[in-house]
Amino acid sequence: MNSVRQVPDAVPVLIAGGGPVGLATAVELAHHGVRCLVVEPRETVSWLRPRAKTTSARSMELLRRWGLAETLRSRAPLAVSWSDEAVFVTGLLGREITRIGGCFGLDLVGSDLAAEPGQQVPQPLVEEVLREAVGDALLTGWQVAGLQEDADGVTVRIISGDEEREVRARYVVGCDGPRSVTRAAIGSKYEGRQDARPNFNVVFRAPGLAERMPHGPAVHYWVLNPAQPGMLGRLDLKDTWWCIAQGVRAEDADPVQLIRNLAGADIDVEILATDPWTARMLLADRYATDRVFLAGDAAHQNPPYGGHGFNTGIGDAVNIGWKLAAVLHGWAPASLLATYESERRPVAADTIEEAARNMATLAPELADPALMGDDAEFEKVRPAVAEAVLRTKDSEFHSLDLVLGYTYAGSSIVSSGAGERLPHRWLAPGESLYDRLGPAFSLVGDQRSPGAAVVVAEAAELGVPLRVVDLPGEPLALVRPDQHVAWRGGDPSGAVRMALGHPR
Repeated sequence: MNSVRQVPDAVPVLIAGGGPVGLATAVELAHHGVRCLVVEPRETVSWLRPRAKTTSARSMELLRRWGLAETLRSRAPLAVSWSDEAVFVTGLLGREITRIGGCFGLDLVGSDLAAEPGQQVPQPLVEEVLREAVGDALLTGWQVAGLQEDADGVTVRIISGDEEREVRARYVVGCDGPRSVTRAAIGSKYEGRQDARPNFNVVFRAPGLAERMPHGPAVHYWVLNPAQPGMLGRLDLKDTWWCIAQGVRAEDADPVQLIRNLAGADIDVEILATDPWTARMLLADRYATDRVFLAGDAAHQNPPYGGHGFNTGIGDAVNIGWKLAAVLHGWAPASLLATYESERRPVAADTIEEAARNMATLAPELADPALMGDDAEFEKVRPAVAEAVLRTKDSEFHSLDLVLGYTYAGSSIVSSGAGERLPHRWLAPGESLYDRLGPAFSLVGDQRSPGAAVVVAEAAELGVPLRVVDLPGEPLALVRPDQHVAWRGGDPSGAVRMALGHPR
């Protein structure tokens, strides 16, 4: 139980929920020098249900921006160099059908496309790294039980066992998941649908399994056995594995037999955890009021196929975080906060639909009974199944258009022809263009251009922190704190005012 003395009476921002999105929001606020309080019921992070396992290239770029990418990579059980492949098999110890390389941006090491490749890493490790970064802003053992918004702020009721306290916050960010108290408090509702098929996750230990396996390293192994379709992967390079069995109801599940069926042999298995679930395609009908904002699963849920779930939430965290900081520091009007929903909700809608398309073809749809026949039958059907795999699953493993390519074009704080993530490049070995950007706004391009002085003067007039990044001979671009381009080329007068939502 936490001491009452640890609970402050007031904070600039209170974050409901300390999962990866709530913690990321806190790290983003700290990046801009804004204090917050993260209220999280769990005292410790559990490794029994790893949930997300893919941290996207974009999320890794944002972790780099916070100075955390190397920390996460150094602790990840699977190095990015270990594998970037998905292998499709008749069983973990059976025959290989085909494989897909370059999965999840894991092959982007040194590429100009991104400052960081993706990283396979269990969600609990991401949370632990973010918890360390958040430090004493994290209050565990408490949870948000209700809130009341007024013109000047939000009164938040938090509880821990029999204790109850009130904390006054100027703003609240609800990162409290699918059963969000925050979402209910602002009268927001999920819209969408739920998939009818049950799924059954298992985390297990299987000593010696890796040494018996003929397929080599992979981030995913898809088992296309009609009798037991599913997917598996390694959580570490010891003996810990995860699996998702599709079409298996919890009441029918025998976890040990399920794993043996996927392996295709009576291997030794120790079950560590099970987790039945159904996929949901849900989007909150509103993301915000004047002072309360929803992020992560509180705002949207999508199937896990493609690895977009918590990564979308990290994008939410950075977007609302820099905007709250700009308003709290006084260099943006409160009206800037209204652009959070208009920019992030369409991204979530696109992500939900892409994940749903990925889910339309899973192991059960790809499995063919002939694959389980003798060698002649297998070889006869294998080319057709391999073609179907490549045709239907390529977009799931190669989704950089969504991961790196989403844009805020059309936003009221983005000029015509802008809104995309600043195109990345390496300036020197190990030095990314992004490393030169400031924590707030940056003016990138040839600083001898006549428009440069106009932008610098306007930022100074408004009190907006601006880092100048001189790239001789290149056109000017005004880059936001989230590395998206707010303005490029054309008349620079009013560019900073526009990018912060000031009346024009």
